[in-house]
Amino acid sequence: MENFNYIRPAKVADAAKAMKKAKDGKFMSGGMTLLPTMKQGLASPSDIIDLSGLKNSGVKVGSKSVTIQAGTIHADVAGSKDLKKAIPGLAKLAGGIGDPHVRHKGTIGGSVANNDPAADYPSACLALGATIHTSDRKLAADKFFTGMFSTALKDTEIVTAVEFPIPKKCGYAKFPNPASLYAMVGVFVAQLADGSVRVAVTGAGAGVFRVPEMEAALSKKFAASSLDGIAVKSKNLNSDMHASAEYRAHLITVMAKRAVDAAK
Repeated sequence: MENFNYIRPAKVADAAKAMKKAKDGKFMSGGMTLLPTMKQGLASPSDIIDLSGLKNSGVKVGSKSVTIQAGTIHADVAGSKDLKKAIPGLAKLAGGIGDPHVRHKGTIGGSVANNDPAADYPSACLALGATIHTSDRKLAADKFFTGMFSTALKDTEIVTAVEFPIPKKCGYAKFPNPASLYAMVGVFVAQLADGSVRVAVTGAGAGVFRVPEMEAALSKKFAASSLDGIAVKSKNLNSDMHASAEYRAHLITVMAKRAVDAAK
């Protein structure tokens, strides 16, 4: 690990200013991705701007939406009694992220901003039609996630909160890598307040994506049987030592059915 400047601002504006001044700065929330990457010599930022000093955490449940502050750790999302009542599928998702160490250090803001192609939260954001609040603006999840480890965030822009509309019902199911517990394939299914259905997949491709065919079928009848015969093409899906593209394509349908069965 190379030497770097460490800054821990107390205000969002100060964090943005520090990033502007940095030669090659990086924001750090929980550090679950950045620190291991630095230890391996794969990243050598000149400045680390630690966002933990912003003290921006908490889960607020309203009548139509749930707002989770960016600094909220996964364990607190999973353990929120109010969230379990409003969006149980989201609480369950958070409880299945990594191991206890990761869940008590990693944050929702860091996960969303990092946009790992196998991360869990992006699927919930996309399926629920979440709005990402930043230091500069509000972005719909459909426009926020742009590719592998890529988002619409500007260099000095900071995720401050994620707002989720409360659905009629939703569910999440994933086939985890046994070592990392990252999703080899994870599917979040949500029936929104207006009756429409959104299906988002993580782990299978270069980034989170929706499956229109499944959404159309489930909008007609919200039942696992509605997905019978629907197959996602393996082209452009990930293929590695853990699973082939063809196997991941198969898992998408399997996990989607399980997510529907788990929805409540």
